[in-house]
Amino acid sequence: MKFVIQRVTNAKVTIEGKVNGQIGKGFMVLIGVSNDDTKEIADKMVRKMLGMRIFEDENGKTNLSLEDVNGELLLISQFTLYADCKKGNRPSFINAGAPDMANQMYEYIVSECRNTGWKVETGIFGADMKVELLNDGPFTIVLDSKEII
Repeated sequence: MKFVIQRVTNAKVTIEGKVNGQIGKGFMVLIGVSNDDTKEIADKMVRKMLGMRIFEDENGKTNLSLEDVNGELLLISQFTLYADCKKGNRPSFINAGAPDMANQMYEYIVSECRNTGWKVETGIFGADMKVELLNDGPFTIVLDSKEII
């Protein structure tokens, strides 16, 4: 599982010309699921993401968490995080999770984040989405379950 976490001032996702999800200060997270992923892995990834202290405190140090700044979440499914570019110029997505399983994992992650009380906005799994964000910093963290679990 991979999460690309971007600290944002604001972000939104538009589908077919309509805003589907919009947040203020918080994290815009691209979520990639592989066939090997489980709910246990998702739980660890969510805990790690929600605990990230990457907002600046009064001294300009990245010391504050999402909770400390009353942040919001925009969660977007993105299978292309599992692009394999080793051969040729056209990426292979063989390592991305099968659509049904990946959607279940994405929905599970969204549900777990909502269950912890966060304001959570989303895209729509498999939709053609237009994502806009103002990356604050810029500050981007890539969490890969193979590196943190």
